[in-house]
Amino acid sequence: MGIQTHKTFCRFCHANCAMLVDVEDGKVQSVRGDPDDPEYGGYTCMKGRELPDSHNAEHRLHHSLVRDANGEFRETPMAEALDHVGSEFRRIIDKYGPDSIALFMGSGGYQNSSAMMATMSLAQAIGTKHFFTSVTLDQPAKVFTTERYGKWMGGVNNFSDADVALFIGNNPIVSHYAPVGGVPPFSPSKRIRDRQKEGLKLIVADPRLAEVGQLADIYLPVKPGEDPALLAGMLNVIFEEELYDRNFVSAHVDGVEELKAAVAAFTPDVAAERAGVEKDQLVAAARMFANGSKGCAVTGTGPEMAGNGTLTEYLVCCLNTLCARFKQEGEKCGVPGVYTAQTPKRAQVAPPAPMFGVEGMAKSRFRGLGQLLFEMPCNVMADEILTPGKGQIRALISVGGNPEVGFPNQLKMRKALDDLEIFVQIDPWMSASAKRADVVLAPKQCLEREDITNLSEWWHERAYARYTEAVADAPGDVIDEYEMLWSIGKYLGVQMNLPGGPVPMDECPDKQTFLDLMTAGCLVPPSQVRQDVQAAGGAAVIYEDLHPVIEAADEEEQHKFDLAAGDMPKNLEKYGADEARAAGFDFRLISRRSKARFNSIGQPLERLGRKITTNPAYIHPDDMQQQGIADGDVIEITSPHASIHGVAKGSDRVRRGLISMAHAFGDSEAGKHNVREMGGSTNRLTSDEVDFDPITGQALQSAIPVRIAVA
Repeated sequence: MGIQTHKTFCRFCHANCAMLVDVEDGKVQSVRGDPDDPEYGGYTCMKGRELPDSHNAEHRLHHSLVRDANGEFRETPMAEALDHVGSEFRRIIDKYGPDSIALFMGSGGYQNSSAMMATMSLAQAIGTKHFFTSVTLDQPAKVFTTERYGKWMGGVNNFSDADVALFIGNNPIVSHYAPVGGVPPFSPSKRIRDRQKEGLKLIVADPRLAEVGQLADIYLPVKPGEDPALLAGMLNVIFEEELYDRNFVSAHVDGVEELKAAVAAFTPDVAAERAGVEKDQLVAAARMFANGSKGCAVTGTGPEMAGNGTLTEYLVCCLNTLCARFKQEGEKCGVPGVYTAQTPKRAQVAPPAPMFGVEGMAKSRFRGLGQLLFEMPCNVMADEILTPGKGQIRALISVGGNPEVGFPNQLKMRKALDDLEIFVQIDPWMSASAKRADVVLAPKQCLEREDITNLSEWWHERAYARYTEAVADAPGDVIDEYEMLWSIGKYLGVQMNLPGGPVPMDECPDKQTFLDLMTAGCLVPPSQVRQDVQAAGGAAVIYEDLHPVIEAADEEEQHKFDLAAGDMPKNLEKYGADEARAAGFDFRLISRRSKARFNSIGQPLERLGRKITTNPAYIHPDDMQQQGIADGDVIEITSPHASIHGVAKGSDRVRRGLISMAHAFGDSEAGKHNVREMGGSTNRLTSDEVDFDPITGQALQSAIPVRIAVA
């Protein structure tokens, strides 16, 4: 038939970039950005452009693997492998109870539009409390804690309308990520530069001068872990100079006096010294942000991983609230969310919706941690596996995750995985976690399955939607993740449910039926979007006429932001009284994103691997000279918990006293002997038992105290 070109979208990461894919005889030949797409305009990143290699690589798994009696993997038909998993789960549930089963949703799993809901539905059907996601590994505070201070029903300002923006530890040019209100991850560098031509002022706070920092009007090289000092200092200036929106605050905000008292100690001099920035720059940043009319402060994952995540997110919330960075009556809502269940969009504060600490929410046996909305914190997983007693985890499914590399306290997690009675890894590759699994289930890759853009729509400022068909043939005996999870549920005889009702359990529903059930209450159901996309020749559809508009406040519902909730002003005072981190170590290791990786995803791909063979340890040249380290030396990096190796690389974009390395990199077997080919995993340096957030369990995975020496 020759080469056929299809319109679709990438699912390497959450950005879902629009693509044209050339397929011949069912095999992906090449991919490129779709220049006609109204949102992406032809943009793709280097990772997405490797989809042909991802689909066609010889070492990709085409069949599932099950360990035999000798502990060796053997290729196993999918149906047989799933029956084996179902049988083991039934045995374990009957012996230990439903909490003995755990399900983990990793970053890779999110790229399948049905996998998250299928995983959660199976967990709920089994009746286990042990449902985990990668959210609690790097950004739980912004997801689970900020609504206790209040949520504006109309949403926050869009980046496209902003005249000022503050990015704290967020480098969207590489990560293709920003919270709502930040820059959408579709050609982010161009979007920022285009907005700057229209008058946008950009403030960036980051311990290293990352790509986005080079575009900043004000760059603040904040010390890692000291973001609260910087933000409290900015709030001090805003209060002292009365730069906040007094009308909005008077009408909608409580707890202001408590916050004002807490930031009083953070004068510009004090805050600047603690944060490691120039006082005049701190003051200028506060004035620039507050004097803007629209635009948000947002954070990346680094500030949450650096030890004060909940406090940092609270102070960001305070900045946006005091400056009234919200959509108002008559404006289109910021995130229409075509596939998201619709809720009222009004110009008022929503009723309280606590996401943790509520009576009836499940508790862990460890560290006083408990359920965050519908999931347990990843912090406790290893201990819940290793510690005998009621509720001990005996079986784990990892859906698109890589727990051995991605979790804190790597050696402990490795021990935990080995302790399971059955560990099931859904993975197209023999990743570090797959190598330790008892069963590896081989899934379809993205161009071989139907999907919708429900993940990326959190960044779409217009009512943009896609439904893509499978455009390539799936090799061997691979199936969709939702089909795997459904099959296990059917074997166990449980009833899976979705927002739209019970999932048919007699026969596996097709993808469209499953997607319609899971998006019940949305703006346009997937089945209708599918028809509209087909009518448009496979292109995206923008439902401009359905874009919700912010309505007037309901006078019968009167709620306010509470900036004193959770005793957070007192927590800020406590932080101010504590000394900055010392721990007897000379350096701090900070996390970074890699252009050639998405967390641990992408490491098996040949051309991406050639671009960056190791996980460089970026160090300021003056520090290298002082330590007697030359460019390219293998160094030993030691924390209070463990040691790893890295290849030193000088960079004057990293402030002195820091080492910058990518997290979730490499393999658990990385060591001095192979560090140049594999790269070290910084998660080995961390602990889930000390330096963790008491609400979210977030472990210290950046700003890690370390010392270095030539190995």
